[in-house]
Amino acid sequence: MKVYLIITQILYVITLLPWLAIWGLSFMSFDMGVNVYNASFVLSITLYPVAIIIGSILAWGFRSKKKRFAIIINLLPLLWIISFFGFMIIY
Repeated sequence: MKVYLIITQILYVITLLPWLAIWGLSFMSFDMGVNVYNASFVLSITLYPVAIIIGSILAWGFRSKKKRFAIIINLLPLLWIISFFGFMIIY
């Protein structure tokens, strides 16, 4: 279990480098004006590191008592990665 958590969290830290560039570029969505859709787009990208931190803390906290729950919590930041690649394929 420890090896799984360490490997996935190293991968999450590696994805923070491209996230920083994507986060900076996401503010260009406001070029056509400010509305709720643009703000929620930027907010969803901004919450990725928060999901990594909270998921890591909770996964390490639950790793000894509830292993399956710890695995599920640790995979939550993967939703951002999957949706990003999904949008890249679609558009």
